[in-house]
Amino acid sequence: MTPYFFGYGSLVNRNTHAYPDARPAQLRGWHRLWVRIEGAAHVFLSVLPEEGTVIDGLIAAVPGADWVALDTRETNYDRIGSNGAVVHDIIPAPDMAHYSVPTDTHVTSGDHTILLSYLDVVVQGFLREYGIDGVQRFFDTTRGWDTPILNDRAAPKYPRAQELTAQETALVDQHLTRLSAQVQ
Repeated sequence: MTPYFFGYGSLVNRNTHAYPDARPAQLRGWHRLWVRIEGAAHVFLSVLPEEGTVIDGLIAAVPGADWVALDTRETNYDRIGSNGAVVHDIIPAPDMAHYSVPTDTHVTSGDHTILLSYLDVVVQGFLREYGIDGVQRFFDTTRGWDTPILNDRAAPKYPRAQELTAQETALVDQHLTRLSAQVQ
């Protein structure tokens, strides 16, 4: 049976990949957070185990179990077997994996920033998959909004940056204002 991945950040935005049979799903027992790693200027969106938590995301098939392209895209992450933690509607349930930045690479300080062009892509994906309420849940279930945000919209540094509508941009900005995020 074809394996699937669970994405919880940019992989939720179908415009950033061509993996088939994509559909909304949830990951139980993990929380989402921004993490700093040594040698990187920008933070990474990751997940860590935590009982009682649930986050929204997207699953999609990995044809031929060819993980090479996805593992390459997720270079700073480890692929982890999800062991039944993903809630989805596929019967019988396929093997499922998600990605997490290894905790031994995390650092607690530094001048790391969130790329706004990356955040825009993530929010656009959540809006399309889950609507306004899903965007709210994304912001509410993600930790680390005290990390400064680099406004690179005019010249995106994120390689899979997408064009947002004025309404999508306003939605991102509204949530950042609500969270008192520091945009520079």
